[in-house]
Amino acid sequence: MTENTDRSGGVTTGPRRTEPGTKATASAPSWWQSPWVTALAVIVVFNLVYAFPRYLTGDQHQARIPLDPGFPAHYAVLVAHVVFGNISLVTVFLQVLPWIRRHYPAVHRMSGRVYIYAGVLPGGLLALVLLPYSTAPFGQMGLAMMGLLWLVTTALGFRAALQRRYVDHRRWMVYSFAMALGTTWGRVMSELMQAYPGLGIDVMALVEVANWTGWVINLLAAHWWLERTAPRAAQLVR
Repeated sequence: MTENTDRSGGVTTGPRRTEPGTKATASAPSWWQSPWVTALAVIVVFNLVYAFPRYLTGDQHQARIPLDPGFPAHYAVLVAHVVFGNISLVTVFLQVLPWIRRHYPAVHRMSGRVYIYAGVLPGGLLALVLLPYSTAPFGQMGLAMMGLLWLVTTALGFRAALQRRYVDHRRWMVYSFAMALGTTWGRVMSELMQAYPGLGIDVMALVEVANWTGWVINLLAAHWWLERTAPRAAQLVR
């Protein structure tokens, strides 16, 4: 299914038709062939495989960050944060799939509520709880900014949806999704450093860069994409 614009300027759905005497043009690729859908699927699977399984074992020694002995609930809070964070990643994927938005709006709305109430709110708040107990001397400010922006953009997007301001809802939720994926770049950088220890990269410098670079790159990419697709999005929500 592709979206076409009729002569009155409205948006219609259905296969593109050609006028007699004209050559048929190649149809747009299906949503599942879109590069950004594939990239997002890879990111979600990467996060699930990278961080999730080790926290389901209950073994504190498998935690990827040092635990503070003065905070007995540190590991439990960390596990909860990871679980809620992965829920947000899975529901983000459901939220951005065009096929679900067009044909199953009820699923879109339900997954959006799960994203907010079982992903962003508990995951973001627990991230802020964990920050004071982080033993890393660098990177805390970057993570704090990402967590706050994640909560704020989600709240603004949800309010816009309740007010039926769907263009604003789309914009704020794309920013929220960018924040949800903010730690991905840091994990990729960490994996590269471990795979190539001979690069001689300072660990503390890497942590500082990763905790800022991930969400800043995502935020800039989201803004660029929103500006690029703004005219078409305004037509679709009319």
